[in-house]
Amino acid sequence: MRLIVLSGGSGKRLWPLSNDYRSKQFIKVMDSDTSSDESTDEYRTSMIQRVWAKLQEHNLAESAVIAASRAQQEIIQSQIGAEVPLVLEPTRRDTFPAICLASSFLHSRMSADDDEIIVVMPVDVEADDSFYSSIKQLAQLFQTSSANLGLIGLKPTHPSEKFGYILTNAAQEQATLLNIDRFVEKPSIEEASELIENGALWNCGVFAFRLGYILRLLDERSLPKEYGRLSSQYHLLPAISFDYQIVERENNIVVHPYQGNWSDLGTWNDWTETMPNRMNGKGILSDDCENTCVINELQIPIVVMGVSNAIIAASPDGILVVDRSVSSKIKDVIQDISARPMYQETEYGWCRVIDEDNQQINRQVVTKKVQIWAGKHISYHVHAHRNEIWTLISGKAEIVVDERQFIARSGDIIHVQAGSKHAIKAIEAVNLIEVQIGEKVDEEDITRYDIDWNDYKLSWEG
Repeated sequence: MRLIVLSGGSGKRLWPLSNDYRSKQFIKVMDSDTSSDESTDEYRTSMIQRVWAKLQEHNLAESAVIAASRAQQEIIQSQIGAEVPLVLEPTRRDTFPAICLASSFLHSRMSADDDEIIVVMPVDVEADDSFYSSIKQLAQLFQTSSANLGLIGLKPTHPSEKFGYILTNAAQEQATLLNIDRFVEKPSIEEASELIENGALWNCGVFAFRLGYILRLLDERSLPKEYGRLSSQYHLLPAISFDYQIVERENNIVVHPYQGNWSDLGTWNDWTETMPNRMNGKGILSDDCENTCVINELQIPIVVMGVSNAIIAASPDGILVVDRSVSSKIKDVIQDISARPMYQETEYGWCRVIDEDNQQINRQVVTKKVQIWAGKHISYHVHAHRNEIWTLISGKAEIVVDERQFIARSGDIIHVQAGSKHAIKAIEAVNLIEVQIGEKVDEEDITRYDIDWNDYKLSWEG
């Protein structure tokens, strides 16, 4: 058995905490299993960290790869380690192309054969141990099945409009793999209630198939099975979900029923119901605020009085104030918001945009606060269209600019001209202010180079 863990998402459902770089699976809001009462990041874990820990606990991580967008690479490596095998989409598409690319990777880079059972699961789930046991059971049961696809179907706990529903043949109720009759995608509450009465299951996004099944689909579309070639032709794959492209068109398909704790935490209501505290971050929530939750990532306090049944979330990307009854519709409301992500967690630490000034023609100024953890470094790179000014607030760093190396400490200011190769490595944890000035300031203006820090042997007093 091999496992493909899908890490996608556009960062819209939990705006403003989530963005294109930090989808919901990376948000550190909930307490870890071993947390104390302190609220620092040290005592928080994200969904991807908890899922990966569960995969390790159930001996599934060693057979797993994570399919993700290139924009997510650094935050994944930051949160669960640089050695985790990643299959990175050249461009963000959808779950069908992502699964095809990951299957190609397993075939050509990990030598999985056509009969290997592949199980696909989303990374953004909160579930107990029985869910991970069900993943193993699905793979074992599917091994002896003649079906082309296998799913896990969750027994619903309430009527919901946000899930797809699976209807099975009622005559098979005692079987461990049930033949699927039909799918109903995101019905109304009234229809969902009727479906549940008829024994329908929630589709929780877990798929099983034999590797050869996907490889044959690639052959049928005249697409290469070799990972490198398919990656270069990735844009030719349709940007469509695996459910729509494959699952709902497949006739030979079965489902393994599962009953247990599971949630995709897909809405603010779901998310806040799992939080141990109603006030998260700086602020005051008065006693007359019933069923209201505040999540504040800003350094200024939020004071809420006399507001009930609401969710208030504040981050560098924006501020949300929403009634719980309509919180699930936020994705539709913010579609037109296209500002740059203001917070990004990286492999070396994190950075936050604290000011933007685009008032002058052909001149942009972006100011960031950057944290670099001790021993970590920003890659050796160059910008074509902007200058940078670094002001070290605290810490000690080794800096290389155009092969010139030196040590910088708190209070030092470093000017980096456009076209100059530069890198910084934190000897001690570094906080700095970075001012980017140029005709174009964006994340695409970067060319990276390899650097071996062992080549730079500096003599300095520790």
